[in-house]
Amino acid sequence: MSNAASATTNSYEIKKLFHLMLPILVTQFAQAGFGLIDTIMAGHLSANDLAAIAVGVGLWIPVMLLFSGIMIATTPLVAEANGARTPEKIAIIARQSLWVALILGIIACLILQMAPFLLPVLGVPEALLPKASLFLHAIGLGMPAVTMYAALRGYSEALGFPRPVTAISLIALLALIPLNFIFMYGLGPIPKLGSAGCGFATAILQWLMFFALAAYVLKGQVYQKTQPFAVFERIDSYWVKRILKLGLPIGLAIFFEVSIFSTAAIILSPLGEITVAAHQVAISITSQLFMIPMSLAIALTIRVGTYYGEQNWLAMRKVQFLGLITATVLALATMSLLWLLRYEIVALYTSDYDVAKVAVYLVLFAIAYQLMDAWQVSAAGCLRGMQDTKGPMWITMIAYWIIAFPVGIYLARFTDMGAAGVWTGLIVGLTVACVLLLSRLFMNNKRLISS
Repeated sequence: MSNAASATTNSYEIKKLFHLMLPILVTQFAQAGFGLIDTIMAGHLSANDLAAIAVGVGLWIPVMLLFSGIMIATTPLVAEANGARTPEKIAIIARQSLWVALILGIIACLILQMAPFLLPVLGVPEALLPKASLFLHAIGLGMPAVTMYAALRGYSEALGFPRPVTAISLIALLALIPLNFIFMYGLGPIPKLGSAGCGFATAILQWLMFFALAAYVLKGQVYQKTQPFAVFERIDSYWVKRILKLGLPIGLAIFFEVSIFSTAAIILSPLGEITVAAHQVAISITSQLFMIPMSLAIALTIRVGTYYGEQNWLAMRKVQFLGLITATVLALATMSLLWLLRYEIVALYTSDYDVAKVAVYLVLFAIAYQLMDAWQVSAAGCLRGMQDTKGPMWITMIAYWIIAFPVGIYLARFTDMGAAGVWTGLIVGLTVACVLLLSRLFMNNKRLISS
């Protein structure tokens, strides 16, 4: 074990966590802001447009996060190589990650082209099918850019340079508004597509973001020692296996968690447009706030991964403890914000009285699970840094799909709870995931220190 354990202090580690977390948080808010802008702009068209976007996003988000989630493997692998002082490995990891990302992005694109065939099977009302289907066809075209951007982002952030990604994300967020207007309302040869136009705008933007980050990495001085574009390299089966072995469980774990949230719109679709629209508003609000603990979790993955590479177990445990304390404080602040401003926040999304009334009620359920959500995502971030991904994958599958999903369906469809039933199921699932992930983190730490 490294002697550096005694060299780290609480103040130093908190400073390092926030140095990483804050630009990552801005990036996460910006990227979540894409969906926020789509939802707000669609909501001001009609309840039908908002419901169509909710259904389309309900399928796109799980697919997008599954495949981009696999590429999160780049972060702990690069962080480990950085901590172990082996920079020659970093460039290889980045190049091989880009190959994997390209292949996965093409597969994801094909899945989304076929996804509209599922909508009638899932009981989505016929009135929503045209716009939801076109949205999925369009947004799928951006998937190779999404996965390759995720690989480059993981490389840059793991080296301690999250700010270029932040700058690109903010510029893209501003660019999305005029792009949405063009495709939603039509301009010149581009027809008026309504809410489905958001899919085309987002796909174009994803490609622009990838090319911008690739150009910055190519030219940036800080990337020259580990330059991924210095040489051309064929696919290496060793690294592909390592990336997929680490990344596939990460992607599946994220998929299991996020899909339970996003497919809730499909579960609720038979209950009518008002219920679906209100659910989409509440989910969008809590999704924005989830970016806070998610950003902390990414920072924890990087810091834990670096100490894991150094085999500095005491410093690694200190980072984990401080991370969980920080997650608790931030969750309590989020709960207070939601309670005090719930009416004002919902009013930003919709002017429809019926939709707003149900959405404000559902926000109360979001308040109830903030602490559990912050703890479980922070624990998962620490486990990723320790390259433990398979166990968390099974935990999330059990918590969300074996427990939360059937509870949510039963309460929503077979009792008078309606949308609140789905949200009650989410609270149960998050609580189970939180307890199991924290227990696994404790056991992993105990095993490393005793070895």
